[in-house]
Amino acid sequence: MHPQPLLEVDDLHVEFSTADGPVEAVAGVSFTVGPEETVAVVGESGSGKSVTALAVLKLLDGGRISGGQVRFDGEDLASLDNRAMRRVRGNDIAMIFQDPMTSLDPLYSIGHQIVEALRLHRPVSKKAARERAVELLEQVGMPDPRRRLASYPHQLSGGQRQRVMIAIALACSPRLLIADEPTTALDVTIEAQILELLHELQREYRTAMLLVTHDMGVVAEIADRVVVFYGGQVVEQGPTAQVLRDPQHPYTAALLAAIPHPDSAKELQLPAIPGAVPALRDMPTGCRFNPRCAMAWDDCTREVPPLYELPGGRTSRCLLHRDGGGSAVVAPPAPPLTAELAPAGPPARAPLTTQKGI
Repeated sequence: MHPQPLLEVDDLHVEFSTADGPVEAVAGVSFTVGPEETVAVVGESGSGKSVTALAVLKLLDGGRISGGQVRFDGEDLASLDNRAMRRVRGNDIAMIFQDPMTSLDPLYSIGHQIVEALRLHRPVSKKAARERAVELLEQVGMPDPRRRLASYPHQLSGGQRQRVMIAIALACSPRLLIADEPTTALDVTIEAQILELLHELQREYRTAMLLVTHDMGVVAEIADRVVVFYGGQVVEQGPTAQVLRDPQHPYTAALLAAIPHPDSAKELQLPAIPGAVPALRDMPTGCRFNPRCAMAWDDCTREVPPLYELPGGRTSRCLLHRDGGGSAVVAPPAPPLTAELAPAGPPARAPLTTQKGI
């Protein structure tokens, strides 16, 4: 871990107003991103990943930061007003959204949109900005970049639109790039190209990256560290290779076990985690993962687990670490135990077999 993080998310709480009152979507999330580091945020849909990413830039539609801090280079972004945040967005921190078709303005050419991003933060002429736009499109692999300046978003393929979004994000050489599921709408071939492009440009621009994804293969490919979300909380984090090879939280283990692999083709049913992510208004008592956890026992329904510090800069929110052993090796995922059959004490610990080739 870097001694002086570029981004520090500290005990972040985010809530949304609803007709039935406020609901908390993010509950006490903490993690850091170091200079030039890639940190992946993973978890199922509804776990709070994208809300956390949006909270960094205060882009919460209908939501607000209700507690905690988001510090960028030591400055608390949560305390900045809208005018100050506009200077940060696109200049110091840029974001690539899931669907470029909804992020790009259909009424303006892509050249206009790249030039606008440049001139908003840099004192450059329109001509110089257009030349820089051509350079950016060339860097992101857009064919015939000068001619493409006049194209509109609907005239481009999905992969080309995402390349434009990357060009806009990198226009002002931001120090942090937030990529929220940047390849969700793309086929696997284009996805691989976009991820490779992002990785290359990150190294070239020496930019840190916060990558929101559900794809553990992507995590293994480009992330230095991984932060695992569940139910609006961080349940595990640490160096990518260690987390993928030796997960210390049952949810991380279940995510890895659910990755399809060649042997899955022989099975009648793909591996999956039983149950569903809990609704924001109906969080379980105790550990939020306990209704779906194969390792749960009575205490898991009564006691809220803290984040336990583990060797190697790792943390895990699981009562298996409560006795201070420093490391809990969890068992392979299995159907969750019913309340009647749940053991009274912690289950026996067994080695986890994770997927090969991660």
